[in-house]
Amino acid sequence: MNAPRPAGAPRSTPPKVAPADRGATQIADRVVAKIAAQAAREALAGLPAAPPAEAAPPHATVTVHHDVARVRISLELGYPADLAAQCAAVRHQVAHRVEDCAGMAVPEVDIDVERLHPVRSGPARRERLR
Repeated sequence: MNAPRPAGAPRSTPPKVAPADRGATQIADRVVAKIAAQAAREALAGLPAAPPAEAAPPHATVTVHHDVARVRISLELGYPADLAAQCAAVRHQVAHRVEDCAGMAVPEVDIDVERLHPVRSGPARRERLR
């Protein structure tokens, strides 16, 4: 039986364990896919030609191998607009968010544009109605 520690006595610290001996954290592919899909939603919401509310939300599939994530995003975009700029914004946001949240390198983000939605702008539409 251990004797109680006298008041004011220093605590003994446990021995240091090397990081390799502590274990590992693994993040499931589906969790990384959810992070990527949310990042794509955020990127699209910040664009002037954001797809309308009836557009399907972005969907992501991810393959992780040795802390490197390969991401594929399926999404719907607003049109007419600069599609290349929209895709670049999504790629940047997805890569940045996955690296920050999951600590994984993202060398590529493939984008599949499933559908284009007409973007309705306020003033141009009013002019056509007159």
